[in-house]
Amino acid sequence: MPVTDVQHDLDSLTLTITADFAAPVERVWEVYADPRQLERVWGPPGFPATFVDHELAPGGRMNYYLTSPDDEKYYAYWDVTDVQAPQRFTFNDGFALDESFTPNPEMPESAQVYSFADAGGATHATFVATYASAEALQQVLAMGVVEGASAAINQIDDLLAS
Repeated sequence: MPVTDVQHDLDSLTLTITADFAAPVERVWEVYADPRQLERVWGPPGFPATFVDHELAPGGRMNYYLTSPDDEKYYAYWDVTDVQAPQRFTFNDGFALDESFTPNPEMPESAQVYSFADAGGATHATFVATYASAEALQQVLAMGVVEGASAAINQIDDLLAS
């Protein structure tokens, strides 16, 4: 399993997931740069993602939804703030109200930093989410973000091997 560590810190308002992939940084980067590849791993198993918009560039927007086994759709977005291919990208990640991808003010938004470092031909990845408050972080923890994100990240190995 690629996920090697998960830490949440209510004082620093962060959730940090680290993972190691048996593939070069450039190959791992392609997973995020290609919406069709990203769809195969973004949602946890049983909740496939569909990216409606995908612009991995500063100022870009990525709109997507997850579909549950009961065919319910959960809408979300990324507002991309910085891209330094293939080492890192940053974005604001939020929940949307519906297919209009309007931010849902009832749900927390997080600032995300995804970093990829060469580990001798493999990739060491660090995924850091920072929330505005301890309450916001606790809300997503209660929703199962650790389990869902870990399960999604762990799917990347199969994609890299294919």
